[in-house]
Amino acid sequence: MWAEEDSPFFIEACLQSYTEPVEGKLYTMYHGTTKEAAESIKRCGFRQSDERGMLGRGVYVSRDFNKASRYPLNHPEREKRVLKLRVNVGRVKKIDSKGHPMQRTWHHHGYDSAWVPPNCGMVASGLEEDCIWDPDRIKVMEVMKP
Repeated sequence: MWAEEDSPFFIEACLQSYTEPVEGKLYTMYHGTTKEAAESIKRCGFRQSDERGMLGRGVYVSRDFNKASRYPLNHPEREKRVLKLRVNVGRVKKIDSKGHPMQRTWHHHGYDSAWVPPNCGMVASGLEEDCIWDPDRIKVMEVMKP
């Protein structure tokens, strides 16, 4: 899964948040969390969220640093951290409408990640969002303050 990154010719893909990810590529993404949770994630890795999320189970990330820096909501700034990640997106399913037939079942159809494009009406902020099924597809590169 990480062979591309180990190549001496590896160049990290740069992808704008409005551009659909290319299957099997590595991208820089971000995850907003608390200082305490960031330390745990760095030490032990990510765990899937439960099924209540917009896209079901998985790890929710974004290519938009500003979006990630808002999370967790309703926490003081001093407690917030943003994890800079390297993510292997694998096979990607675009979910671009509420009630999409695979909104919560994309993984059962062989997809490794789901991508919600910006301004499609699914995310209140209008920003893009990604959900990664397998936490092993995510490497923590850095812990930052928002």
